Amino acid sequence: MRRKDREITDSLRIADIINRCTCCRIGFYDDGEIYVVPLNFGYEVKDDSYVFYFHGAKEGRKIDLIQENPKVGFEMDTNYVLKEADTACDCSAQFQSVIGNGIVSMVSEASEKKRGLSLLMEHNTGKKDWNFDEKMLSSVAVFKLAVTKMSCKEHK
Repeated sequence: MRRKDREITDSLRIADIINRCTCCRIGFYDDGEIYVVPLNFGYEVKDDSYVFYFHGAKEGRKIDLIQENPKVGFEMDTNYVLKEADTACDCSAQFQSVIGNGIVSMVSEASEKKRGLSLLMEHNTGKKDWNFDEKMLSSVAVFKLAVTKMSCKEHK
């Protein structure tokens, strides 16, 4: 990271920033193009490693790309505030962001699908203890991003 003065390394602050984010954008490589998809997410930290969970349709471009090349980039941000000024070059912005890379894979085991969907629902609603019947689980694709590299930045 070029601006080390803006880097966040404290794990509690990083978790707090991620908790305030509502959208994770995943960038897939697609035959010379980058395809960016904004997604709702849930996450957990296991052994100091982040795993993000997502859901969606069981077919389509995103699913095809997961199977073709599971290496992705991701970005999420929160607390954006424009700081206006009298001249264009003096304008700035306040924000917090998390960016990184990881490996995306489909989740097929029912117990992990339930776990991923529960984390997603908890992150987005604040409520726990969701129930997912077999019909729900079979109708949705669940995939996860295992983070391999991540940085967090804050501009006040």
